[in-house]
Amino acid sequence: MAFSAVSRLANLRRHLDLTETVNKAAEVNVIGRPIKVKVASEVSEALSLGRAVVALESTIISHGMPYPQNFETAKEVERIIRENGAVPATIAILDGTPCVGLSIEELERLATLGTKAQKTARRDIAHVVARGGNGATTVSATMFFASMVHIPVFVTGGIGGVHRHWEHTMDISSDLTELGRTPVAVVCAGVKSILDIPRTLEYLETLGVCVAAYKTNEFPAFFTESKASIKLKLGTGILIAVPIPQEHSTSGHIIESAIQKAIKEARENNITGNAETPFLLARVNDLTGGASLAAMNLNNNLDIALVKNNALVGTKVALALAQLRENCQRIDDKQDKQSQ
Repeated sequence: MAFSAVSRLANLRRHLDLTETVNKAAEVNVIGRPIKVKVASEVSEALSLGRAVVALESTIISHGMPYPQNFETAKEVERIIRENGAVPATIAILDGTPCVGLSIEELERLATLGTKAQKTARRDIAHVVARGGNGATTVSATMFFASMVHIPVFVTGGIGGVHRHWEHTMDISSDLTELGRTPVAVVCAGVKSILDIPRTLEYLETLGVCVAAYKTNEFPAFFTESKASIKLKLGTGILIAVPIPQEHSTSGHIIESAIQKAIKEARENNITGNAETPFLLARVNDLTGGASLAAMNLNNNLDIALVKNNALVGTKVALALAQLRENCQRIDDKQDKQSQ
């Protein structure tokens, strides 16, 4: 049994070992030439020493909430990661340079730019870099840069997924595609509630993505503690879904109830396709007296608490993985000495 446990841990280490599966560190090929990625000295030192590093996206800063709340929240999330023993690495593109790890000044600059910074998915990286623009990275772009510099753990609020009536619109988030091809563990609060969660899980299975729910047997739906039962499956990326803290779940259930009512109304009124998501957002806002709009835009205490909780769990994952790598390296070194 002990051997089996060690074997499984070793397999996990290999699953998230980025050295064999990513592009050369700190380089992106754009318009035929390598573009250097700027890695903060704190992040670079931590990576070289094998310490735990947690990647963070930047769209939550630019598009999630207004200034200065976005700036204060970004600093608070980084503080939580540091106080629990890891190094935060917020990722963004500034003046055409991909940055892994932002200074306080860079964080505030991104926060004040707000929606003027382009929302940057993986497909947009070349365009933003080539024109020397400012880009706030989404889940897919953040995973891309994190894997490039060998950061195996990434924390975000929630991921995109398969939209309702996808069979007519083919609206499937690139977050899922990235999970299927990039070996990074993504710690989040699950899939946004207005999406088609069962089909999202089916699509993740098709891509071979390992899905795990933290301290629960049910897959979280962003604002509530539970949704649908899931099974652990092996894959390229790893999705770790964290339920919202119990003390905040009451507020989450109010929003979830409104979402389900809005979905029912959309079906009754035959509202489908591209018109459905705007209808759901507006109707949920009406049903909750305006309280949910702030929540869905990461603009209230509920969602800020959610992101902070994800950061705490993600830090624990990063620390455990760093310790695992250290232990496995000791075993490898011992075996090498014995074979000599």
